[in-house]
Formats: sequence, C-alpha cells, structure tokens
Amino acid sequence: MSSPSKIALFIDGANLYATAKTLGFDIDYKRLLGEFQSRGTLLRAFYYTAVIEDQEFSSIRPLIDWLDYNGYTVVTKPTKEFIDAGGRRKVKGNMDIELAVNAMELAEHIDQMVLFSGDGDFRSLVEAVQRRGVRVTVVSTIASQPPMIADELRRQADVFTDLVELQSKLGRNPSERPAPRERESRYRSHQVPEHETTPAVSGNDSLLED
Repeated sequence: MSSPSKIALFIDGANLYATAKTLGFDIDYKRLLGEFQSRGTLLRAFYYTAVIEDQEFSSIRPLIDWLDYNGYTVVTKPTKEFIDAGGRRKVKGNMDIELAVNAMELAEHIDQMVLFSGDGDFRSLVEAVQRRGVRVTVVSTIASQPPMIADELRRQADVFTDLVELQSKLGRNPSERPAPRERESRYRSHQVPEHETTPAVSGNDSLLED
C-alpha cells in the first residue's frame, strides 16, 4: 500500500476571498483544513495577506489570529501607500514573492501543491515546482464573468478545480454565520486588500503595483 500523498496548501488570502465573494459564499477555513487533511498528509497550510498596520484596529486581525491558532501558517506583511504618476492613491501589498519562496523551499518535501489563487503571475512558479516532481492543483473559478483565473495559470496546472465545485465542502453553513456585526468584522476584513487585488481578466492584481 502506497504512503499517503504529502500535501501543502498555499492560499492567496485576498484572491481567495474575492473569488468566494464573487461566487456568493464565505469560506469556512476549519472545513477547508479538514477537507485536505482527509486527502493525504497535510504538511503545511500557508495563508498570505497584506495588513494595513497604521490603522487603530485592523479588521482582518481576528481572522489572522484564528488561522494562526488553528493549524495555518500565516504570512503577513504591511501594505505601503504611495501616489502614482496620475496622482492616484495606491496601496502596495503583493504577497507573490513570499508565497513563491515558501513553495520552492517546500517542493522537495511534498507530492502535491494546492494553490488557491487565479493570479497569472504564479504560472512560472507552478512550472518550476512541477519540474521538481510536484503535482500542482490550482483552485479558482471560471464560473464568473470575467473568470477569476488567468488562462495561462489554468493551463499550466496539473489539475484545475473550480471553487464552485468545492462550495459544499468548504462553504460556511449559513446557519453558522456570525451575527451581521461580527461577520462584518471578520469577513469584510479583506475588503481593503480584496478590492485592490481582485484579478482582472488576466488574473493579475488589478491595482497593486509589482
């Protein structure tokens, strides 16, 4: 009997939040962890998000703290504000490099990488990990208009799983939803990074600068 597949999850937090929101449901991160623990030996579950640190209270903090104490490896960094050439305020909070470094470091220890993102910038990372013998599953959606995943990333993946197919397994039960005020605190937490990193047709971050 073969040994269980060694799995690592890499979750682009803002991208996954935007994708689930587009599909009309909330992610239950406890169920997400359980789902992939049932599929093999889950070595790591990384969650990446940028945080606005100069705010008196960051509404994403409760979610980050919960993930950190419940089996996830949370990777954060502060966002940076700047004014572009057109005088528009932009926020920089791209986590691509952190995710890529962790994936390359872990590649020799895993059999399967599951990437929750539609960002086309990850295509070359997926290809590099595959060259090390790792099977890569990408989770996003083509059910929205426009699709939330870049076509080049979907083609590069060994397996593409549409998030809508996982809704029954990963979605939060409506009866278990927090009260509106609590839910606003916990799930609107991603609004700042989400509206700045919602992928365009290409799947790339639409407003964040590289």
